[in-house]
Amino acid sequence: MTTSLDSSARQADPARPPLVTRALLLRFVSIVGASIGFNLLLSVVPLYAQESGGGEHAAGLATGALMLATVIGELATPALAARLGYRPVLAAGLVLLGAPALVLTATGSMAAVVAVCLLRGLGFAITIVAGGALTATLIPPERRGEGLALVGVVSGLPSLIGLPFGVWLAQHVGYGLVLTIGAVAPLAAVASVPALPNGARAGGPSVGIRQGLRSGGLLRPAVVFASTALAAGIIVTFLPLAVPSPGVVAVALLVQPGASTVARWLAGRHGDRRGSAGLVLPAVLASAAGVLLLARTADPVAVVAGAALFGLGFGAAQNATLMLMYARVPAAGFDTVTALWNVAYDGAMGVGAVAFGAVAGGAGYPWAFVLTAAVTLVALVPAWRDRGTASADA
Repeated sequence: MTTSLDSSARQADPARPPLVTRALLLRFVSIVGASIGFNLLLSVVPLYAQESGGGEHAAGLATGALMLATVIGELATPALAARLGYRPVLAAGLVLLGAPALVLTATGSMAAVVAVCLLRGLGFAITIVAGGALTATLIPPERRGEGLALVGVVSGLPSLIGLPFGVWLAQHVGYGLVLTIGAVAPLAAVASVPALPNGARAGGPSVGIRQGLRSGGLLRPAVVFASTALAAGIIVTFLPLAVPSPGVVAVALLVQPGASTVARWLAGRHGDRRGSAGLVLPAVLASAAGVLLLARTADPVAVVAGAALFGLGFGAAQNATLMLMYARVPAAGFDTVTALWNVAYDGAMGVGAVAFGAVAGGAGYPWAFVLTAAVTLVALVPAWRDRGTASADA
């Protein structure tokens, strides 16, 4: 009897399609190459610009040029993908991300630094938008949440290592080697692109950036995610300045991305089985509560707990909002979704860091964190409106 029941259950619940396929493994090559190329030089180029005689504002100018080009590139890439297809656009993005860095091995002039940052920003934007859309087509729809979480881990590990290692390598070996590695990693990854499945844009109705910006089903999750990304940029930038103990800061900045990774994975598995809409409100509440705990900057336990709680909320928000947005467009709109989601990410991080600095300068860090938590809670309005929204609503 037990054998018969087990057999019937297996017939009623056929095995899910495999998640890690040859195509996805090939895509991981370009994901890792792009992540190494971007993150290894993210802090190194601004430092190089300043030490090359660019002055006090050189670092900010370099990062500003990089992020400006990234946002512009994210908005422009869907049109390029619609015309050329994902595969050639992804290859072009990897080249733009890598090759310009070699220029800095010969000159550290401010004009060269800005030009290189602009080109690398465009390249990075192209790789994450076109590459992200292509990745979504390689993941079975019924396992998309889990697949996106896995992709987040694959891209996140190089960033976790690359950011500190790049600065250490530059200080101990010199800028030439680290700039070369940062250039070669994405260039080498270009070799994997021709082996990917046909990069042509998937069929179905087109969803452009303008149409996406008019769609409440896409804008609401993007706004919710932006509220948490705003806080994430603030934490990374200002926690080392606000918390008096370097050891506590180190633990908090290790706990936060670790908790985010775990939450992304759990949110992905939950979303595949029960849907992602129910995760958005708890993610916002956890993010805001975590930031509020960080306002107790002199309390080590509160700081570490706040970083962990925010990480859980931020990771869940990352996966849930992106899942909802993908579910509300045909495959031909995946590049638009990827662009809007990444613009929300990068734009909110930049705006949050600038605004927080201005508030903290007058009111102090604890009150600035309290205000940040309040701003995050504003996202409860679009999150509530989006609760239970069906895919067809967009």
